[in-house]
Amino acid sequence: MTDKTQPLSAADRSYVAFVEVAWQRHIRLAMLLTGDRWRAEELLQDSLVKVYERWRRLSRLDDPHAYLRRALVNNHTSGWRRRRRESLVADVPDRAAPGDVGPDAVVLRRALMSLPAKQRAVVVLRHYEDLTEREVAQVLGCSLGTVKSQNARALDKLRHLLDEPSYAVSR
Repeated sequence: MTDKTQPLSAADRSYVAFVEVAWQRHIRLAMLLTGDRWRAEELLQDSLVKVYERWRRLSRLDDPHAYLRRALVNNHTSGWRRRRRESLVADVPDRAAPGDVGPDAVVLRRALMSLPAKQRAVVVLRHYEDLTEREVAQVLGCSLGTVKSQNARALDKLRHLLDEPSYAVSR
């Protein structure tokens, strides 16, 4: 039997190399946005498909990862809008996911998941991805003032939740 597969084009090879780097770089962002490993992987895969569809143009950009990051946030927001509410999990896992540092990470993830999707996206992009407020506004397609107010509200809520002794204990 002969092999009927054709060798990959240069563009496809560069996309495969991009995906290998992008997966490691963006899976945690997707996990923080979704709160679930499987939904995060699905979100990242869907976003990578969108990147592939535009790869010939995107591969010439200085930072195609910025496009992927925006696609992740936009895809997550679109999914959230479709569902109109998040499904909450009654039981938080008693073990940290690979790469997490321990119980504090589980408590922080739980607190993050209690935030509305837009506030969570602002906090994750601003403090985990270390984007400037202006960059977050660009990614989310909103004003700088919205980023500042959403970030302040989210951080206040996180401080309040994480300061409650019963919140950390109930994990």
